[in-house]
Amino acid sequence: MKSSASRLLFPVLIASALLAFITLRPASSEHHSFRAADGQFLLDGKPFRIISGEMHYARIPREYWRDRLRMAKAMGLNAVTTYVFWNAHEPRPGVYDFSGNLDVAEFVRQAQQEGLYVILRPGPYACAEWEFGGFPSWLLKDPNMVVRSRDPKFIAAARSWLLRLGQEVAPLQIGNGGPIIAVQVENEYGSYSDDHVYMEDIHHILIDAGFTQAQLYTADGADQVPRGSLPELPAVINFGPGEAQKSFAKLKTQRPTGPYMNGEYWDGWFDHWGAPHAQTNAKQQAADLDWILRQGYSISIYMFHGGTSFGWMNGANSNGRNYEPDVTSYDYDSALDESGHPTPKYLLFRDIIERNTGVPPPPVPTAPSASTIPAFTLDRAASLWDNLPAPIHSDQPLTMEAMDQSYGYVLYRTTIDGPVTGDLSVGAVHDYAQVYVNGKLAGIIDRRLNQHALPLAIDSPHAHLDILLENTGRVNFGPSIPTERVGLLGGVQLAGHPLTGWDNYSLPMLYPGSLTYSSKPCDGPCFYQASFNIDHPHDTFLDASALGKGEVWINDQPLGRFWHIGPQKALCVPAPFLKPGTNHVVVFDLEGESGRKLQGLDHPVLNALTAKAP
Repeated sequence: MKSSASRLLFPVLIASALLAFITLRPASSEHHSFRAADGQFLLDGKPFRIISGEMHYARIPREYWRDRLRMAKAMGLNAVTTYVFWNAHEPRPGVYDFSGNLDVAEFVRQAQQEGLYVILRPGPYACAEWEFGGFPSWLLKDPNMVVRSRDPKFIAAARSWLLRLGQEVAPLQIGNGGPIIAVQVENEYGSYSDDHVYMEDIHHILIDAGFTQAQLYTADGADQVPRGSLPELPAVINFGPGEAQKSFAKLKTQRPTGPYMNGEYWDGWFDHWGAPHAQTNAKQQAADLDWILRQGYSISIYMFHGGTSFGWMNGANSNGRNYEPDVTSYDYDSALDESGHPTPKYLLFRDIIERNTGVPPPPVPTAPSASTIPAFTLDRAASLWDNLPAPIHSDQPLTMEAMDQSYGYVLYRTTIDGPVTGDLSVGAVHDYAQVYVNGKLAGIIDRRLNQHALPLAIDSPHAHLDILLENTGRVNFGPSIPTERVGLLGGVQLAGHPLTGWDNYSLPMLYPGSLTYSSKPCDGPCFYQASFNIDHPHDTFLDASALGKGEVWINDQPLGRFWHIGPQKALCVPAPFLKPGTNHVVVFDLEGESGRKLQGLDHPVLNALTAKAP
């Protein structure tokens, strides 16, 4: 006879088992197969051509996933491709988040419900103009860890992550009745290195994570295939407009038996702060797409729909000398624009796909409408200086990662015995610093402009030196990835003398709505608060052209960054971020002035460069 405790526990165990079954069961009871054989892709043993488009669930409000998937189907696509961003799902070691907008399994299920297959790109490295290429910043807390290498500490962390991801999505592979037909091993590794043992490590971790019921493959530029591919897996190639014929010719010399697929066809490009918005040649791209499909090759268009790098998730580029942070918008000049509207490029591609497949696509759905919001004033403020947390004291400035911080700002503070005149020199600024002496702005040191020093003249015998530093986006591509710690790197000197004894204030910029705001004027680094009322939420674009440099939140949701240098001057606000009635806005502006106004536009502003000095 069971004890009373056992009788009480039994229903709980049954319920838990049922929940696990519902969560992990495949999306369909019909099991299929997808593999590369005989120089082609085979779906259930029959030749199959992939016509896919990339979009990232984390860049699209969950409420719009199905809308965007239907748009993909209506363009004639038979699959969608998505990266999985490790940093979004494991913000702290061993702490995982697959909820809400990060419910990748639900995104995959919705794709299947809309008649689309899925190509999954789990990394662990993504690139994608996403912060740190998708790596979590906590990997950099250990100064000896080398990411994207055979460093045992990195491999152990990547293994834990991929095994956990497998619990979410491995049951959704095509061999289990789901829509995932292919899973990428790493990502364009040949552009980074040529360590095939590392690639085999990642390959076998994915197998251990359960990715055995879909086709594994690698992706590289055509010239990098020998460096980044594995002989036992299909190799697809990535390229941009005008490169199709020569790239496939190179692939044929390396992989004469195929299969042949363009894993990323770059139908647009991304934007950097201070540079023009990408506007690419749709006719050239349409001609390339037509040629690829006429050969019978497979393709994934990068991006079909870019969406938005909400919050602090934009990446950056660096060639070792020049640092170029990306804007918040990931419009990418893609077929479906940032807010989900078909472009002329979408219609061109749609016609070419129908012509080559002979399959009429479904009607194009109606895209969500955008509307304006009347101007409202940022009428309440709170000074950053009055809302600092307790500092951490150290001899040398700490990196953001050393303080268990991923994004936002760090304030470094020390005391100077003056008078002294000379250069304030920093070994390296990652990424953007405003320097204050006794509370007054003395100048800026900007990694983007290769700046390392600032002349200072301090007259007082006892001065406070503040360096307010912003993470404007860790580099997501290239050899500098392992060195992308954020902070004042390499020490600080004034007039040739090292500065020591620092207070480090961690400012991760979690939603600051709980600060005490007042109508008192506030200039400089300030938080501003306002509200507006609407009857019915619609998509809108928050006009940030009156602001300086900083971030915006609406109803606790971080929208992203603004910067007066452009080219982006309005932030996409999807209707699901709004609510009927009162909506709350918080702005942090390094260059704040009281009384500035914001408004909602019914169109984006993506190409508004300004001559204003940075």
